[in-house]
Amino acid sequence: MISKGFHRFLLIFIVILSGTANQNLQAIERVEVYTFEQLNDWLTRQDDTLYVINFWATWCAPCVKEIPDFEKIHAQYHKDKVKVLYVSLDFPAQINSRVIPFINRLKMQGEVVLLDDPDSNRWIPQVSESWSGAIPATLIYGRGFREFYEKEMNYDELESLLLPLIN
Repeated sequence: MISKGFHRFLLIFIVILSGTANQNLQAIERVEVYTFEQLNDWLTRQDDTLYVINFWATWCAPCVKEIPDFEKIHAQYHKDKVKVLYVSLDFPAQINSRVIPFINRLKMQGEVVLLDDPDSNRWIPQVSESWSGAIPATLIYGRGFREFYEKEMNYDELESLLLPLIN
């Protein structure tokens, strides 16, 4: 027979443990909406951080497929000053109905912003002259490195690009 004291201890332990887990994975309630001028600050920072900027949308199957790999990169390398930023190209009217529920369902931990700038013919070439506008697309830059990838990427590929820059 288990004592009341042990039951009390177990209950307190479970409450504390569940509170800690909830602190680490709080639901996102708001996503910042940026113009390209606001986003451009993220594209041109000059510091000792490596930036992995992923352009995606909830309706893009290859984008959705690669997000867990970007999340692994975020989890593994954020302490090495690797910053993952997801730039959603969903419609701003879909933030509450699609984007935020999607972020919460996948428990995304990297920062997410939504780009609301309809003049894509102006800003796409500013991200990369080689970008046709197709997604997924990723810009990786920092520490003397700057490359743009207009394709789906996986964890091994991302890690192989980042490791030489981290070490």
